[in-house]
Amino acid sequence: MARKPNYNFERSERERLKAVKAAEKAEAKRRARESGQPEEPTPADDDE
Repeated sequence: MARKPNYNFERSERERLKAVKAAEKAEAKRRARESGQPEEPTPADDDE
C-alpha cells in the first residue's frame, strides 16, 4: 500500500538540503578567499 504524500514536509526537506549545500559552498569560497587562492582561474585578456 502506498503512503500518503506529505508535500509540505518534502518541500521543506528539499529547501533545507539546498540551504545546507549553499552554506557549504559559501564557506568554501570564504576559505579560498582567506587563503589567497583564487577559487577559479581567470582567463587571460586576449582582446588585442
